[in-house]
Amino acid sequence: MLDQRVLPRKEVWLELSQWEQVRDAIRDMAVRGAPAIGVSAAYGLALAAQQGDHDLTNARNGLASARPTAVNLVWALDRIMAIHELTFDAVLAEARAIEQEDLAMNHQIGLNGAPLVPDQAQVLTVCNTGSLATSGHGTALGIVRTAYSQGRLKHVWSCETRPRLQGLRLTAWELLQDGIPFHSIADSAAASLMRAGKVDFVVAGADRIAANGDSANKIGTYSLAVLAKHHGIPFVIAAPSSTLDPALTDGSAIPIEERDASELTDIEGVRVAPEGCPVYNPGFDVTPGELVTAIVTERGIHHAPYNFS
Repeated sequence: MLDQRVLPRKEVWLELSQWEQVRDAIRDMAVRGAPAIGVSAAYGLALAAQQGDHDLTNARNGLASARPTAVNLVWALDRIMAIHELTFDAVLAEARAIEQEDLAMNHQIGLNGAPLVPDQAQVLTVCNTGSLATSGHGTALGIVRTAYSQGRLKHVWSCETRPRLQGLRLTAWELLQDGIPFHSIADSAAASLMRAGKVDFVVAGADRIAANGDSANKIGTYSLAVLAKHHGIPFVIAAPSSTLDPALTDGSAIPIEERDASELTDIEGVRVAPEGCPVYNPGFDVTPGELVTAIVTERGIHHAPYNFS
């Protein structure tokens, strides 16, 4: 597992041999991004089966508790648990299938979503939704990649994504490797860029999508949707169908993970806030479905009123 906590300064690969290590890696964000979390959890159950656990319930529950917002996590775990015989070979084969299917879905999301991007568009995105967050290619960043390969995209604005800076550390790293023209920006710069007419399209990922299109994503996404609505800019969510949670009628029931205060008070281990500073640090917010222009999955482009069946 590529340790995303230390990118882009160095490339460190973790060798995990126990499901508990996978749980900790998910919780501590060595791996992040809803699809990648689901794939990693599936391999975590394979490790549990390899260790001789023929029930896997304990491992399943332990992995599921690592991060509560991303529905892909529980989706992947329950898909594994539905296997008739939970042998190591069977669990490993299903985990590999989940990974391969996710990669195929990401490429299809890119193909489905690219036509929504205006010709020669300047696109704004948030967090990291690329190869690092998935099995490859990406969801929102997958649309960016495909649109760029088709000659539709002119430039990307990549929000830094406080407090963990996934946009500045990870999305910028991927865009540099792909040679896609971009600038990283402070999250608070998005409004002035939109007002200046320098943003034509906004695309973000999601960790859970309710039946009415309410979408949970990295904190700060909701404010981008409000800004896009005010400035008449399309706001699109991109996610695989495993992110859909039609059992939830709306986003009010989506669990919002609250992260450790040190993510906000410290930068790279250096304390920048005064001691004793109280902190509220939700990892996600929920964008109401009425602010979303379209939701792109591997199945196609969805518009309100949504029917994800």
